[in-house]
Amino acid sequence: MIEFDDVQDLVSPVVIAAFEGWNDAADAASGLVDHLMEQWKAEVIGAIDPEEFYDFQVNRPVISTDHNGHRRLTWPTTRIAVARPAELDRDVILVRGIEPSMKWRQFCAELLAACDDLGAELVVTLGALLADTPHTRPIPVSGTATEPELVDRLDVEQSTYEGPTGIVGVFNDACSQLDIPAVSYWAAVPHYVAQPPCPKATLALLGQLEELLQAPMPLGDLPDDSKAWERGVDELAAEDEDVADYVRALEETRDTADLPEASGEAIAREFERYLKRRDTD
Repeated sequence: MIEFDDVQDLVSPVVIAAFEGWNDAADAASGLVDHLMEQWKAEVIGAIDPEEFYDFQVNRPVISTDHNGHRRLTWPTTRIAVARPAELDRDVILVRGIEPSMKWRQFCAELLAACDDLGAELVVTLGALLADTPHTRPIPVSGTATEPELVDRLDVEQSTYEGPTGIVGVFNDACSQLDIPAVSYWAAVPHYVAQPPCPKATLALLGQLEELLQAPMPLGDLPDDSKAWERGVDELAAEDEDVADYVRALEETRDTADLPEASGEAIAREFERYLKRRDTD
């Protein structure tokens, strides 16, 4: 059971969750939760007891020195934080952790019980996977939802995936079993640049959150970092003719597949997003 510090009542809170590990290619999903925690100055209010869920030979504790020169031991865990963004008409519960080594069902039950205690109305999980996609094009993001009403309203799909899954899939299933509305967004990271970070994928996930919550999200340095990341990959590809040829092949495949998407509807969505940001500024 997760114990909280004193927390004031939250307003229509939405949960945004990401976990390091198998579900988090290039740290794109957990990187977004880190970004939001920093931008929104989120307050950590509780954490899972790591003794129950983590193998410390796989995820080892870390020793560091604080600004006062004191030695500090930090255990791997999953933390819950609360943010009250001025730009939203609701509060946010941020869940940032590591895929557990054991007792996944109990892990999900404890997290969801904590979110329920905080009054959560919607759960959003974030993930990232490696894919055959070029770094020079917009990062694809797929979305699924647990309820037909959400599928229709958000223009996402009900998941049809079959195969091995990670903690994000188990967490979403737990939400479905408890009739908790849940949405999941996954970014496709170019597999030939899998080394973290991938700010372009993090930025793409942020765009989906912006569309879901119908409010501008804090960009911070993500746009500049994304451009710098793309320039860096361009330079690496230019040094290897085989990689450059492979990227061009991916671009041709992607451009052919995306031709129907170059529609008035897609352009209108981007323009609406731009206007929302300008009004906020």
